[in-house]
Amino acid sequence: MLDPATIHDLNKAFTLSPGGFLVVEEGMPRFAVLDYKTFKMLKTPRDGKRKFNKILVTGGAGYIGSCVARVLQKEGHEVAVYDNLSTGRKESAQNCKLVVGDLADRPALRKLFAEEKVDAVLHFAASIEAEESVRNPAKYFENNVTNSFNLIDTMLEYNVTKIVFSSTAAVYGEPKRLPITEQTPANPSNPYGQTKFIFERALKSYYEAYGVDSISLRYFNAAGAWPEENLGYNNRGRESHLIPRVMNVACGRKDEIEVFGQDYATPDGSGVRDYVHVRDLADAHILALERLDALNGAYVYNVGTGRGYSVLEVIDEAMEITGRMIPIKFMPRRDGDAAKLVADSSKLQKDLGWRPKFGLREIIESSWTWHNRRA
Repeated sequence: MLDPATIHDLNKAFTLSPGGFLVVEEGMPRFAVLDYKTFKMLKTPRDGKRKFNKILVTGGAGYIGSCVARVLQKEGHEVAVYDNLSTGRKESAQNCKLVVGDLADRPALRKLFAEEKVDAVLHFAASIEAEESVRNPAKYFENNVTNSFNLIDTMLEYNVTKIVFSSTAAVYGEPKRLPITEQTPANPSNPYGQTKFIFERALKSYYEAYGVDSISLRYFNAAGAWPEENLGYNNRGRESHLIPRVMNVACGRKDEIEVFGQDYATPDGSGVRDYVHVRDLADAHILALERLDALNGAYVYNVGTGRGYSVLEVIDEAMEITGRMIPIKFMPRRDGDAAKLVADSSKLQKDLGWRPKFGLREIIESSWTWHNRRA
């Protein structure tokens, strides 16, 4: 009979390598035939110890970073959060070691790495508003590029060579074909997408020159909340994401929802997006971290559901779930917005075994519960 550790490894192997197979003799498995990358990934000590005991989460008091930090804690990791609290909330980083600081502060980063002895980094800290990036590109190149280099150069000083990077589907710009794969040419239409793509390319060069292993996760539209953990999107009344703005109208904080553009080449004229629940995003980060535990390289993955919804479809679903009328005010298109962005995440599913668990209904239901609790 196979021991439990071997059974665990075989299950993991065939999740990661569906093309593998077992050689069986008289009903008993003798050995598995796998591709080399999967074999290397499984070739780790069975002493029960994680290679990554302490994880640094930059921007870990923010929307996505705080959810990922909470999952890491539940997985048994020690988490240190580095956040300047410009958009993050101190209470979202509960039970973590919270260091309030800015990535522009190199001495503070050196002090952090010297004291915390981190094993890997999850990098979320960034400016993320596409429309604002068109008006103020200098802010985005400083926050998203210069400060990210401050981080990775400090990592190298302290021999930390594993990083999962929070990237974006905005690197693709206006794609010619849907769904979008990782082979779709990057052609960002706004400075926000440009800054993210610049750092993705830098990560590839840092792997080739310095051995920094990375996974860049290109999110489509992060949405939803985790009300059981009191985590959700809160930009202190300056929300720009669609679903939080819709919730503000449903809760009575705003009188109407502004819809930017009604003349896109879509069935109802409004923009189409692929919405992925923040908890599914968190799962993708955990799987990415596990992959970096065993493999070397610089990888890029899309994270989305493969299903697009128009702005008006989202509003209709929100009215159905909340039971509230949501008045609409149509506005001109925003600079830098694409008509349609829908992901092909088959590479992430094949390589890491990721599957989205939540759809649009669960995204809106969780957001509604969380916003009602805040209200």
